Amino acid sequence: MNIDNLLLWGFAATIILTILLAASRPLGFTRMDLPFILGTLFTANRNKAPWLGLLAHLTMGWLFAFIYGAAFESSGLQTWWFGMAIGLVHVAFVLSVGLEILTFIHPRMARPFQGPTPTKQLEPPGIFALNYGKGTPIVTLLGHLIYGAILGFFYHT
Repeated sequence: MNIDNLLLWGFAATIILTILLAASRPLGFTRMDLPFILGTLFTANRNKAPWLGLLAHLTMGWLFAFIYGAAFESSGLQTWWFGMAIGLVHVAFVLSVGLEILTFIHPRMARPFQGPTPTKQLEPPGIFALNYGKGTPIVTLLGHLIYGAILGFFYHT
């Protein structure tokens, strides 16, 4: 496994994914602010949360790059389309299960079928994160497909 390659392109792919998600908010496609959601896992300070969340997201992007790298190595396929296929599986997990699990471990996020409270002020994402807007699943899907395509295109042993 080419660790240097995964660190470089995992970082680049995560930055592009993060930019895509961030740019989709002012364009009205989604209300989801992933760095803020992740950051509020660690702090109640709403000013520090986006920066902590960005660091958490970059770290997770690097970790997932190693999972993609393991898939490339074990399959022998190191192509953009295989990276997109892994991205499809990745986003299916994130949207169907991952964000739902988050509601049970996040100290400041309301659980499904509960409204915000004074201590749990974040809205739960709902199935496929539709509580954050109808475009959220589409933007999240596109972001993860691009993430996988970048890793698949640039990864080499």
